[in-house]
Amino acid sequence: MYYTYVLLSKRDKNFYIGHTGDLKKRFKEHNEGKSRSTKPRRPFDLIYYEAGLNLVDAIRREKFLKTGPGGRYLKKRLKFYLKEINSPKSNKDKFIKFY
Repeated sequence: MYYTYVLLSKRDKNFYIGHTGDLKKRFKEHNEGKSRSTKPRRPFDLIYYEAGLNLVDAIRREKFLKTGPGGRYLKKRLKFYLKEINSPKSNKDKFIKFY
């Protein structure tokens, strides 16, 4: 299986989108600072992922999710999660940005 995933940085409240063949291992690497691109943004929550049988499909899906229409798709897909996080009653920090 190949995965396209979305992480939420607890530090800067922004998203990171990637793909991998081993989601558990990759998530652990991000949180341990083994990924240069995300090391300063740790720690992360895994908030969304999609599984597929083909690496090319996972890469294409990652590229799509990083576009304007892909971002809108994720915002709709995660609507209630984002609403909960941005709620004044939430214990989590507000105003999550989407990149």
